[in-house]
Amino acid sequence: MSRTRNGPTTARGARRAEQRVRADYTGGVYGSMLAASVVIGAGELGSFPRTQLVLLLLLTGVVFWIAHVHAQLFGARLAQQTPDRRVVLTVCRDEWPIVKAAVPPAAAVAVSPLLGLDVRGALWLALSVAVAGQVGWSVAAARRAGASRRLVATTASVNLLLGLLIISFKIVLTH
Repeated sequence: MSRTRNGPTTARGARRAEQRVRADYTGGVYGSMLAASVVIGAGELGSFPRTQLVLLLLLTGVVFWIAHVHAQLFGARLAQQTPDRRVVLTVCRDEWPIVKAAVPPAAAVAVSPLLGLDVRGALWLALSVAVAGQVGWSVAAARRAGASRRLVATTASVNLLLGLLIISFKIVLTH
């Protein structure tokens, strides 16, 4: 097998390179920030606060996923051609990380009673999980794209800073 400066020139190497290019975790980073924002904006919850927050996180993720799919399909693509079934399914799959990013914070809220947390503790746990997810998605994206360690650390730091900014909003707004 011959090698180039960028790696093997085999079909497998080409597929890996294509996967790195196609690996877009923007939706995951965005979905994690969205989940953190939902937790902050949850405000007064009713008689079943944990259930309501779990549903709010998941349903908000789904609604934003639909909005992103719609924007992708009916924005620039529609001007070029009417999307077919394959294009619709591809866009749905590509935007799915927005929904996936809401699952860990929702799961954190769901298991919070097992950890002995009250509702306020569940909110903080969900917020922490969302910020950790935001950092994790950005690191995964950078690593999958073949970024240098320095760039991976930079993207992790920027996303952690953004997450801490969201947390500071919660602190300021609730005190």
